[in-house]
Amino acid sequence: MQFGLLGRAGLLAGFCAMLAGCAGHGVSTPGNELAYNNNGVGGVAVPAAPAEDPNLFPDDGAGSAPGSVEGAHLECVPYAREHSGVNIRGDAYTWWDKAAGVYARTSLPTPGAVMVLAGYAGRHRAHVAVVKRLISPREIRIDHANWLDDGAIYVNDPVLDVSADNDWTQVKVWNIRSGSWGTKVYMVKGFIGPGPADPSPVVASYTPAPSDPIALQIAATDR
Repeated sequence: MQFGLLGRAGLLAGFCAMLAGCAGHGVSTPGNELAYNNNGVGGVAVPAAPAEDPNLFPDDGAGSAPGSVEGAHLECVPYAREHSGVNIRGDAYTWWDKAAGVYARTSLPTPGAVMVLAGYAGRHRAHVAVVKRLISPREIRIDHANWLDDGAIYVNDPVLDVSADNDWTQVKVWNIRSGSWGTKVYMVKGFIGPGPADPSPVVASYTPAPSDPIALQIAATDR
């Protein structure tokens, strides 16, 4: 009888240990994922390197660490259109002009707005990304796709304003894969939306044509 009781106790302890082990495989956020080190850029703290597999998805919570979703094979334009209130088509290079009179265009970031980077990979190429949240006057988080021409989705990606006047005309983007700030400084055209420029249905239905021949050529191949 005593051996039976001890055997049952041992089995129960083993079962509890197994449950604890299963619970340990759930999605968790290690403390260092959201930590900041002391190597600031321009007086602003730098995000620590994210975990190798943060298990993030395109619409994950705002408090999640920076991460990527591999194998998505998406470009920045359709991703920005689907994950913001800005319904513009055509190459990213044409978005700023097409938004005139349709969506609000500002120089400062707003959650839900689309950031337009000019000269992303050449003079006549741009990149669009959705502003996820504001961290400080100098830092925001964005969601975007195909940043490294790999079709991947990058979520909660830090962006740092490095302009002299804190006017968001020049930024650096956190490289999630290397766990460091990118070395290149990008020019920001501005932020589109998320609201309309004018509630008038006449204005809202008008889409101006791009202002230069190259933009017209790009717009002809709508994505």
